[in-house]
Amino acid sequence: EGHCDERGTREYNLALGERRANAVADILVLNGVASSRITTVSYGEEKPTAYGSTESSWAKNRRAIVKVL
Repeated sequence: EGHCDERGTREYNLALGERRANAVADILVLNGVASSRITTVSYGEEKPTAYGSTESSWAKNRRAIVKVL
């Protein structure tokens, strides 16, 4: 999952989240995980972990999450 802070347009943040998720997927593939076992999704700014308009909140929301199933 790729996530962003609230700054930027919705479209920009979705694209940025996608780049983040794909960067993590690339690292997993380089370390031996089959690409067929990986799915990525971007939520942009839609699922924040921290609320507020502070640098601390924004930093917490700029993230990629890996779920192992």
